[in-house]
Amino acid sequence: MSLPMMIFAAGKGTRMAPLTDAVPKPLIPVGGQTLLDRALALGRQAGVGRVALNIHHLGHQIRDHVAGRDIAVSDESDLLLETGGGLRKALPLLGPGPVVTMNPDVIWTGPNPIRALLDGWREDMDALLMLVPLDRTHGRQGGGDFSLGSTGRLIRKGDLVYGGAQIIRPDRLAEIPEPAFSLNRLWDLMIAEGRACGLIHPGAWCDVGRPDCIPLAEALLDA
Repeated sequence: MSLPMMIFAAGKGTRMAPLTDAVPKPLIPVGGQTLLDRALALGRQAGVGRVALNIHHLGHQIRDHVAGRDIAVSDESDLLLETGGGLRKALPLLGPGPVVTMNPDVIWTGPNPIRALLDGWREDMDALLMLVPLDRTHGRQGGGDFSLGSTGRLIRKGDLVYGGAQIIRPDRLAEIPEPAFSLNRLWDLMIAEGRACGLIHPGAWCDVGRPDCIPLAEALLDA
């Protein structure tokens, strides 16, 4: 199965300052490769279809970085739309049906998380999130996000961290009136109906949201 992929590349990268004063966070190198190129490589290796990304902070640098590649760009220079609003604006670039979404500011070790999501997707799901046990995360500040019921359905609160990769049906984005909003709004609708599920990633994971996380991520890659 092949699905389109949306990469969220429009954030301001506030936690990554001062590095993001001059470079957008997706273009920060980790282990000799930008975070954005690592995310794109995971999608390509998993066999995703068309790819889109959104831009805002220093977006011209990201646009120039992907120029000449078959990657559509959704420009949010005028208004940062967050993950939900950003995905909704990019839908014409992605086409109908479920979409893979990915945050580029993380490092994964172990099996390709996108391939695992594609293999685990079922038609009775509205969302399938890749989760990491809190004790296998690096650079994480705060607790977990979710737990899983006996059938793999998502439950709010627990020791599982959303890793920043998922498959989601975008149909219900139209129900949310605000232009800028988080995909958490959509997840809550799906969780209430028992149609949001999760997979547990067997490898390690690092949040690369702050400068001090970069050496942690590079150590994981070198292990």
